[in-house]
Amino acid sequence: MNEAEKLKQIVSGCKRGDNQACSELVDIYADRCYGYFYRLTGNTNLSNDLLGELFLKLVEKINTYNEGSFNKWIFTVASNIFRDHLRQKYRFKKLMDTKISQVRIEAMSQDSTHGGEIADKLEDMIKKLDDDTAELITLRFYGQLSFKELAELREVPIGTVLSKVHRGLKRLKELMSASDE
Repeated sequence: MNEAEKLKQIVSGCKRGDNQACSELVDIYADRCYGYFYRLTGNTNLSNDLLGELFLKLVEKINTYNEGSFNKWIFTVASNIFRDHLRQKYRFKKLMDTKISQVRIEAMSQDSTHGGEIADKLEDMIKKLDDDTAELITLRFYGQLSFKELAELREVPIGTVLSKVHRGLKRLKELMSASDE
């Protein structure tokens, strides 16, 4: 049996819900798809997250695959996941920029020199946090989402969100203090 026929059998097994077939498909594509994501992001953790998302999508959408190149199909799904990531990152950056501008305006109205410096410093320090923590803090304080809303958005327990935000704020305070020295 050649590789194309074997792949066709594996995909058929996945469509039937065969866990062994799904595992084989992951084994076949994990390295290539991880490499694809890593070349695009340059970030190991993000690449692993995107890879996990790809294989979840694969399980959800495998029945939409019809004959043709499976390589093309899986990398189209991977490409769509990466583009979704970029759109989310762009929305996050846009939200951050808007809120930072608001903070600057508010700070400048209180103290024109000192307020602008604080807003700039805060912007720089938030960028030093990991992406996940920066996003949670931004959504919590600038987006004014409750911890419950954040937990629902992330599909994680509220305690996880509380601890991540708490640790992020602690780290942000450390970074702000260290930059004053």
